[in-house]
Amino acid sequence: MHSSHLLLEEPIRMLSILEPSKASFFPAMTKIVGTLGPKSRSVEVISACLKAGMSVARFDFSWGGPEYHQETLENLKTAIKSTKKLCAVMLDTVGAEMQVVNKSEKSISLQADAQVVLTPDRGQEASSEILPINFDELAKSIKKGDTIFVGQYLFTGSETTSVWLEVSEVTGQDVVCTIKNSATLAGSLFTLHVSQVHIDLPTLTDKDKEVISTWGVKNKIDFLSLSYTRHAEDVRQAREFLSKLGDLSQTHIFAKIENVEGLTHFDEILQEADGIILSRGNLGIDLPPEKVFFFQKSALYKCNMAGKPAVLTRVVDSMTDNLRPTRAEATDVANAVLDGSDAILLGAETLRGLYPVETISTVGRICAEAEKVFNQDLYFKKTVKYVGEPMSHLESIASSAVRAAIKVKASVIICFTSSGRAARLIAKYRPTMPVLSVVIPRITTNQLKWSFSGAFEARQSLIVRGLFPILADPRHPAESTSASNESILKVALDHGKAAGVIKSHDRVVICQKVGDSSVVKIIELED
Repeated sequence: MHSSHLLLEEPIRMLSILEPSKASFFPAMTKIVGTLGPKSRSVEVISACLKAGMSVARFDFSWGGPEYHQETLENLKTAIKSTKKLCAVMLDTVGAEMQVVNKSEKSISLQADAQVVLTPDRGQEASSEILPINFDELAKSIKKGDTIFVGQYLFTGSETTSVWLEVSEVTGQDVVCTIKNSATLAGSLFTLHVSQVHIDLPTLTDKDKEVISTWGVKNKIDFLSLSYTRHAEDVRQAREFLSKLGDLSQTHIFAKIENVEGLTHFDEILQEADGIILSRGNLGIDLPPEKVFFFQKSALYKCNMAGKPAVLTRVVDSMTDNLRPTRAEATDVANAVLDGSDAILLGAETLRGLYPVETISTVGRICAEAEKVFNQDLYFKKTVKYVGEPMSHLESIASSAVRAAIKVKASVIICFTSSGRAARLIAKYRPTMPVLSVVIPRITTNQLKWSFSGAFEARQSLIVRGLFPILADPRHPAESTSASNESILKVALDHGKAAGVIKSHDRVVICQKVGDSSVVKIIELED
């Protein structure tokens, strides 16, 4: 059991393991991003997903048009109102994705050891002999012996819905491949992935830009998931594009790392992006299987130290068709939490899976169990050491608030913030208790009308581990003397009591600005 002390706070007592998990308002500190689609777009199912613990809804534009996604989003708004659960919106771009186009939508059956030709001639009909693709330069980019995966959702090469090809010869613009496993491809579009080959397609395509500037602007998206991010420049260009689109200048950009190219430039990408999504489906193809765990651990560590949210994908694939995850998947979710992941992103499992709600609640329960044994003490020391001295003013306040909360066994930390930055910094130190981030709207004016900002900041904390936002009444400024903050504090405490995380005689740590300085205080509640 000695090695377990590295990860776990104490040797696990069997008794506590056998106790049922206590469900509460905060099912887990780790957040869950759910992809909404055919099996999860009715008000009823979305409401159940929100209650089960989904706090970010992902809209994947690599399939389905803006009208389809708009209907789903309207249903999400209705579900948010009826459940009173906040939920953020993430738009996922198509990016530099190569696709096989199957206009007739007839199923295509491919047999192992047979040959199939990939051609840029989109006038051709897709069949078991020929597959038309959307990228003209494929023949120039690859060579004999290269590996190509084609599939609609999952392409690890083992499922019957995806196929693994080996390039046998290149003739002109066509690529002749040998089929390595029998499979049936169904649907109108299949993703095509070539291992470790640079694909000269833009990260933000014209189609992506159109969707962002229409659908994205109309719906004030909180997060942009930038598919196939390969360089820091990709993030800079996306930021520049968003900055010209009114409200979207506040949208957070999450760089989606999907291949070796993105991993090679990871450090620079992390500096530019607001958060990272590790797309393990594609990474698992680009990397040898034995390397995946190492990159996951190292990428999550870097995100944690930078205080930027890290999101992990592809954890419970088998729940797409089954009510229970495999043992390996359940362990994988727990390890993601112990490695420092902020959120788990569910794709096919909620998009087209048979059990979207059960998947969310199962993942939430596993996360909650792993959080109980997360070694906060070791993590705290590592983070303080990494940040070094002298600490910035805010960083020192945030780490002190967490240390104080742990020492006095506070039930929650309440942080008053207007930009959301202070609350995110507190969450960076991974306190063992929830952080209630009370976002005080700022009043802005363009000379013609007054408006309040704050909703973006509140929703954007819904992807950060342990952070739970409350949007305060704008008539109470965040930086005033403590007297006028009393009423907002009461709102926050009442919220915590109603949620069951604050009881009488509990201690609560409060972090707020008074004048120009930040103050951390500890209060003990009466009855």
